[in-house]
Amino acid sequence: MAKLYFYYSAMNAGKTTNLLQSRHNYAERGMNTLVIKPRIDSRSGENRVRSRIGLEAEA
Repeated sequence: MAKLYFYYSAMNAGKTTNLLQSRHNYAERGMNTLVIKPRIDSRSGENRVRSRIGLEAEA
């Protein structure tokens, strides 16, 4: 069964970095992930999520 994880914290706490690292770990095990973001969020471009340290993925 699928699980949904929701993380919240202050800015610069590493939430996006943690998300992208977890996504990578799941992919290494052959598992599918779904990265979603609000439609109005255009900071990393449309359909992209990017952390401050440069990790990025398609959303």
